[in-house]
Amino acid sequence: MRRRAFVCLACQAVAGAAIAQPHPEFGYSGAQGPGNWGAMSEHWRTCSAGVNQSPIDLGRFIEATLPPLRINYGPSGREVTHTGHAIQVNSGPGSTLEVDGLTFRLLQFHFHAPGEHHLEGRAFPLEAHLVHQNEAGELAVIGVFFEVGAPNDLLGLVIPSLPAGPGQQRPLGSGLTPAGLLPADRDYIRYAGSLTTPPCSEGVRWLVMKRPMTASSAQIAALSDALGFANNRPTQPIRARPVLR
Repeated sequence: MRRRAFVCLACQAVAGAAIAQPHPEFGYSGAQGPGNWGAMSEHWRTCSAGVNQSPIDLGRFIEATLPPLRINYGPSGREVTHTGHAIQVNSGPGSTLEVDGLTFRLLQFHFHAPGEHHLEGRAFPLEAHLVHQNEAGELAVIGVFFEVGAPNDLLGLVIPSLPAGPGQQRPLGSGLTPAGLLPADRDYIRYAGSLTTPPCSEGVRWLVMKRPMTASSAQIAALSDALGFANNRPTQPIRARPVLR
């Protein structure tokens, strides 16, 4: 497995100045795997001690009337980065999410293969996370499941620009509109969770699309091969959290 000390943008958004300090490398297997994250750094203790961790197996639903998400995405995807932990598309200005009367700016979206969340016990081969932040530094993440089927047009634009290895990035020309990752039916599942990578900070608004998108088996394989290893954290206990849909 390739291992480099690169920190994801979502982690930077939450951990602030602490991220600038040296941290151990984390991975997805062996001594650097998810079961050991909480013991690897004092800044990562929440990975093992937290009570609202992500991902989860979405289930035990409470039926609720959730307000529509106000998603306003423009051509903001600027470059594709291999962070060492994920294939990530960084976003410039021009894409926002409004929820709870607050405006969140899209920072980046990245992919987990296999997917991290489960849906009533069902696992998916790919999941996209669209990470947003408001002016107070709070995070809201839209999760999108992918199942094998018709090719996804946006992935068809990302894959030719995949970086060769960790720490590298390639530009995307005029920019991508992230709405190509979202289903036409924007019904969603909501719960309170965390980042799924160290420092596993809690207080994240999770908004997971109920309807999966499709991607071809070749597209899913291309993303998996570019990363070089599976990057899915195991599901965490729901405990007493309400999961609304």
